[in-house]
Amino acid sequence: MADGLTFYTNPMSRGRIARWMLEEAGAEYETVVLDYASSMKAGDYRAINPMGKVPAIVHNGHVVTECPAICAYLADAFPDAGLAPPVDQRAAYYRWLFFAAGPVEQAVTMKSLGVEPPAERSGMIGFGSFDKMVDVLESAVSATPYVAGEQFSAADVYLGSQIAWGTQFGTLPKRDGFTSYLDRILARPAYARANAKDDALIAAAAAPVEA
Repeated sequence: MADGLTFYTNPMSRGRIARWMLEEAGAEYETVVLDYASSMKAGDYRAINPMGKVPAIVHNGHVVTECPAICAYLADAFPDAGLAPPVDQRAAYYRWLFFAAGPVEQAVTMKSLGVEPPAERSGMIGFGSFDKMVDVLESAVSATPYVAGEQFSAADVYLGSQIAWGTQFGTLPKRDGFTSYLDRILARPAYARANAKDDALIAAAAAPVEA
């Protein structure tokens, strides 16, 4: 784990979220692409992430896994990018970053698995109900230009990625509030750069090998 920043990913994974954040941060980084069948489960990578999943980053010898943690870490590690509010103004930033990592993630996963918690047990579940989570999420991204206020932040990278993925693949409904929010955040140059890099990796992997 030498000095610098190494990004472990697969272009068909949540690594795309971390890539977007890296591009927003303006970080210089080395990309290591892992495959699901072998290198992601190999011992050398499990020493970095015992879960055998991507993304992960190693920055100056420090390991960070989990997309919301990577987004928050990079915002602090590269403060000149302005991706986190001042510490005394981070209430909404933390609130919605962890709302996306908790209730949104849980509700979408449960629904995708076809698990419908009984209504009388909703109080035991962090998200209450899927519909309630969606209503709260739409309100959050409609109240201000960005989820933490007037300025784009790392919370928008993570929460926005959840909404973009969900509305594209049908795990979240397409609502006017989501559409307007995505129009704002997905027009960012860093998002386009990140997508171009990952799309190029996918295209290269699919290209036929010459004999």
